[in-house]
Amino acid sequence: PLNAAFEAVLHIAQVVHAYRSVFRPEAVLENRGPYGNSGACNINVNCPEGIPWATESKSVALILQGGFAACTGALVNNTAQDGTPYFLTANHCLGNPNNWIYLFNHEIADCTGNTNSAPTSDVISGGTLKASNAGSDFALVELSEAPPASYNVQYAGWDASGENPSTVTGIHHPSGDVKKICFDEDGPNAQNAAGAAVWYINQWEDGVTEPGSSGSPLFDQNHRVVGQLYGGSAACSGSVNNGLVDYYGRFDVSWDGASASTRLWDWLDPANSGVLILDGWPEGAVAYDVDAGVQVTGLPETILCGVQTISPGVTLTNMGLNDLVSATVNYSLNGASPQSIEWTGSLAQYESEAIDLPTLTIASGTNELEVWVENPNGAEDENAFNNASAGSFSSFSGPTVNYEMILTLDDYGSEVTWELRQLSQVLYTGGPYQDDLDGTEVALEWCLEAGCYTFEISDSYGDGLCCEYGEGGWEILDPQGNSVATGGEYTEVDQETFCTQAVDVTSLDGAMRPLLFPNPTNGQFTIQANQWRGGQWRCVDATGREVARGQLGQGPTDVGVDSWTPGVYFILLEHADQGAISLPLFVNE
Repeated sequence: PLNAAFEAVLHIAQVVHAYRSVFRPEAVLENRGPYGNSGACNINVNCPEGIPWATESKSVALILQGGFAACTGALVNNTAQDGTPYFLTANHCLGNPNNWIYLFNHEIADCTGNTNSAPTSDVISGGTLKASNAGSDFALVELSEAPPASYNVQYAGWDASGENPSTVTGIHHPSGDVKKICFDEDGPNAQNAAGAAVWYINQWEDGVTEPGSSGSPLFDQNHRVVGQLYGGSAACSGSVNNGLVDYYGRFDVSWDGASASTRLWDWLDPANSGVLILDGWPEGAVAYDVDAGVQVTGLPETILCGVQTISPGVTLTNMGLNDLVSATVNYSLNGASPQSIEWTGSLAQYESEAIDLPTLTIASGTNELEVWVENPNGAEDENAFNNASAGSFSSFSGPTVNYEMILTLDDYGSEVTWELRQLSQVLYTGGPYQDDLDGTEVALEWCLEAGCYTFEISDSYGDGLCCEYGEGGWEILDPQGNSVATGGEYTEVDQETFCTQAVDVTSLDGAMRPLLFPNPTNGQFTIQANQWRGGQWRCVDATGREVARGQLGQGPTDVGVDSWTPGVYFILLEHADQGAISLPLFVNE
């Protein structure tokens, strides 16, 4: 104030600048937005194709940094549905979110028009990073204030179930241009790409993305967010799509993590209700009077070894407006006859209750538990979408051995992922890891049954673990600490196959020790395994693929190999009393 009795001191924290050329003709400016322009094959969000997505479009904003377009993101709803301005974007977009400008409603009203006149006034300045993770390339920012009512924004719904979408839609600001939309009609695949868990889109049917689209939301067929743009090669080729790929960090993977700073659920489910699917707010949030939902809980996240039973649970959630006072919870393990629990209680909307299932006897191999809810409050459920849930896990109920994998990281752990497979089944996975941990050892124990396994390790940058950016590597050790396989110097992928024995063949006396002869062979071989009579044999190749199988008779078993490709094979013998063993077989030309 002019007459203040003190001297004010102003601190200027940041100065940014931008300009608009006075030399560029208006005819050129008419087709260029204030922050950039995109390829000719992009589709304005208010074209006829985008009309069904008008509500979700209102959640999307352009991120500006230093006066220039940086990325895209979207407001997302939380289970309290209280308008907390959580904003989802990509981890790789991060700088300082408090220096960002979040520009909403930067679009033209029709399918074509003067992009230079798109609104630029609906902005929020600054925000605070709440969580981020390179493993699914997400970042969650809380804006410095909620957008005012005049902005007419939407808080997008989301789906953290991990169910594969049948179709997906992207809404974004390519190259800083006005808001655009793109469509994939055949759905994405869940993959690992460039060091992150992603939804992989082989190509868009309509529209594309570009730099500046990073962090933009991917919506499923139910108009819920399932990911945010990580990267890809999609672009315009003239006025048409170039037909290349894009990939989005998966929302379901972002949902969980080691701590609140690396996952979403602490922020988007503040009451810890267990809800994995939520519609948008305030529009599009369809509420039903009677709506019960279930979610499987307590299933093993790793392989069970030598365990015959489990005690899983179910989370029952009331998504309806009316209090939930009764419901029938059904469950079935591995397709067995359904069993039921008649639940009674009192749950207000979005409240949940954990229900313990009885102890269940599991099978060796893959197990699947299905649960579903019926008769909420003695009536028909008005929303069948969330009435069922399923989960699977693996178990080895026979003899097992413990192998160890030691992974030594290089400088770029975020590029490294691996998996261990038996035939086509993935048993163990790992990565990506943190960067700047060169020389750090990660020791992991694998419980394995007798059989052959394929270990595959990938580097998204294509420089392996050694030796340009650190001295990394990997090694697999058997139960006695002997090295089974090792590596580290590779480009994109390194792969090794090894076999285990749940019974130590060398410790058996001559009468019990099974034999293969002749070995090597080129016509046929004989299995002589007196103590394994009545069991079965299987043969797998070096990749773990099953080639042949059969029963072990009372005498020697002859097996022809005329049609087999020369190479190394493994004969697996399995018996209810003797256990399981594997023996190498060499087939010559």
